[in-house]
Amino acid sequence: MLNPLITASATELAEQLQAREISAVEVVEAHLERIDEVDGIVNAVPFRREREAVLADAEQLDALVEPLGPLHGLPVAVKDLQNVAGLPTSHGSPVMPLTPQPNDGLVAERLRAAGAVIIGKTNTPEWGTGSHTFNPVYGLTRNPWNTDRSAGGSSGGAAAALAARMLPIADGSDLGGSLRNPASFNGVVGLRPTVGTVPSRDARSHSLSRFGVEGPMGRTVADVSLVLAVLAGPHPLDAVSRPIDPSVFLLPLEPAETPRIGWIGDAGGAFVCDDEPMALARHAAGVLGTVAELDVSLDGAERIFRVIRGISYRGLAAAFTPDQIGRMKATVRENMAYGKSITADDIVEVDELRSKLHRQLSDLFNDIDILALPTTQVAAFPTDWEFPTVVGGEEMTDYLGWMMSCCVITATGCPAISIPAGFTSEGLPVGLQLVAPIGAERRLLEVAAAIEDRIPYHHLVPEIGEPTLGGPAQA
Repeated sequence: MLNPLITASATELAEQLQAREISAVEVVEAHLERIDEVDGIVNAVPFRREREAVLADAEQLDALVEPLGPLHGLPVAVKDLQNVAGLPTSHGSPVMPLTPQPNDGLVAERLRAAGAVIIGKTNTPEWGTGSHTFNPVYGLTRNPWNTDRSAGGSSGGAAAALAARMLPIADGSDLGGSLRNPASFNGVVGLRPTVGTVPSRDARSHSLSRFGVEGPMGRTVADVSLVLAVLAGPHPLDAVSRPIDPSVFLLPLEPAETPRIGWIGDAGGAFVCDDEPMALARHAAGVLGTVAELDVSLDGAERIFRVIRGISYRGLAAAFTPDQIGRMKATVRENMAYGKSITADDIVEVDELRSKLHRQLSDLFNDIDILALPTTQVAAFPTDWEFPTVVGGEEMTDYLGWMMSCCVITATGCPAISIPAGFTSEGLPVGLQLVAPIGAERRLLEVAAAIEDRIPYHHLVPEIGEPTLGGPAQA
């Protein structure tokens, strides 16, 4: 029987820790023991601090007269694209030195200040590229529901650790779906906030190519709201950080009044989808009542996404020598090459398309509270694939085609959340993606929580078996 300290939700643990009904040491030890038990198979938290140092942090928290913050005593591992003082940040890339970082990044700083105990790093694809978590530094992360399947990415380590009960909370980042895709694959919850809700101190662009965001992951919507309350809030060094009061996310998620949900399916042919992810997501969208069937085409969304994403890779390429770039995986090199091909005319065109798309979404949200569609176009695929090449019977033109259900939503600028929608006939989780107006994270969380209450899956724990398949060939 599993230790109840690892099966409890983060909000349940937080309440008990705040009341001193349990200790931080007990909670941290329980999760470290779970990591020892299963991470040799899953490989979600490949870099960990020394056990004695982690437990010493927990002991210091237990010695405090008052809880340090809302995450007091909760263990967490930070995605390996973010800095943690004293730990290396590999970005999953062989060109990065594995030397300890001198300071916390903003995510680690805020998690630590809220009382979380940082135990290590969660795995990610090289430079967060692609939604399948493998790299030449730490290897392949496997899906706890079926260890021959992908954990998704790029926050694959975070999502797998949550599903396997190695962590109660996690952080991640999302450019083209990196919080949402792995949440869907692992049967957990991932929220992509509005740009600026969670600030960044080191973004290379304030607005032009600012599609990447940091955000929370958890096993329940309330857990995600708890973490968002810590990560959100303005920062003076981020020109686009939003002046919001993050404590609003600590308030209980009240049952949403019957929301006006609009089902957009494949967004007017913006992507193709396998049958089961589409059907399960459509069913989940309707559990609160009538859903409006919308004939919506997100005009220009894919073009916007590809160009803006390309600009960010152009910036990444500028930081490395040709020899270093040559040591990176092929898809990273392809993105860099595409970024270098982007012209000023492309940027002007995309800027106009973004304005039109924003007006389209604004009109939609006059009549609808929440848009709904599948999170992923496929369920978790075999680990020895780098990415699916056929979806819904159609060949993908490149490695982004199978992720477009999230990519086109990124282009809108709207916050989006993936919540569990059910399991396929093979027993693999898939997600429902919900989308709200810019800045409406609280409303999005309320509706997501109401759906979760009708179809709860967070109490289910995967049985983790030995894999038979290897991972994709290293480029």
